Amino acid sequence: MDEQEEKWAVLRAEKLAMLLSATLDALEEGVVVLDGDSRVAYWNLAATSISGYAREAQIGRASPPGFYRLDARHQEDIQAHAEAQEPVHGHFATSEVNLLAPDTSVQAPSCGDRPVLVELRHKAGHMLPAMLRRTALRDELGMRFGTLLRFHPAEDADQLPHGESGEGVGVEHSQADLEDRLDQSWRDWTSSGVSFGLLWITVDQAERLRKTHGRDACEAMLQSVIKTLRHGLKPTEILGRWGDNEFLVLAHERTAEMLKAHATHLLGLARTAEFKWWGDRVTLTVSIGAAQANGTENLSTLLKLAQKAMQTSIFNGGNRVTDDHNTRGRACSQS
Repeated sequence: MDEQEEKWAVLRAEKLAMLLSATLDALEEGVVVLDGDSRVAYWNLAATSISGYAREAQIGRASPPGFYRLDARHQEDIQAHAEAQEPVHGHFATSEVNLLAPDTSVQAPSCGDRPVLVELRHKAGHMLPAMLRRTALRDELGMRFGTLLRFHPAEDADQLPHGESGEGVGVEHSQADLEDRLDQSWRDWTSSGVSFGLLWITVDQAERLRKTHGRDACEAMLQSVIKTLRHGLKPTEILGRWGDNEFLVLAHERTAEMLKAHATHLLGLARTAEFKWWGDRVTLTVSIGAAQANGTENLSTLLKLAQKAMQTSIFNGGNRVTDDHNTRGRACSQS
């Protein structure tokens, strides 16, 4: 290659780099590229806007100390993934489960294909909920040479399709644990304005199944419903048992209308739950009450609104959603 060709090659490379940089800066989600040593190779404008850390201060360095911590509901899931791999150490993590540590194995499994909920530390010092993905960058031989990180505030999580990450949904199997989650979600709503709503769900056939087939059959049926509902939930949502035959979903839809639409989707999904007991196939339906926090009630009142809406659904024949927060007593049936 002569001198002129080398000059044109350099110009083309510079132009391509400018195009790639402009493309990444046009994205609304934060994008960070780490090299093989987990040092920042690229930091887009959205990453600066979300985190407060200037790009110029991050390039070539390890990530800011204590940049994030995993939300507790993901710890067990990610820990199981980490234990399946060799121990690794990296710079872009502060939790016990090193989600963002470099992975040098060939074609190693990745948990970054789905978002996980983290608490991101802003440069100003406060924590903010965010959805984060990690993707390993590999060469043609499958060896990792970098990591792509993408994140956006959790307030935007309602833009994610329902069911995008059913395996990432937090499930609380005791009412005591769910009460703790409920209190935390309410604090997030009152202190930070993170959208919050409740779906109170009961299985219409639960009592009859308990009487005709016994407690074990009823419990197996409820576990089947949990598995089915998870496929319709978002990674930021929490599903838990509430009483013997009932569930609560802690949701983050922006409006009461969006919450009711979400509930209607779960209503139809519940009917697909496959449940058989000693050869008997039991058709399942649910009744749902929806209540969206809007600042005019306390947590106890919000729970009562959701419960009353669920009871209204039962009274009107079951297999329906009632939004008792804005449209008291008005129900829509799943046809």
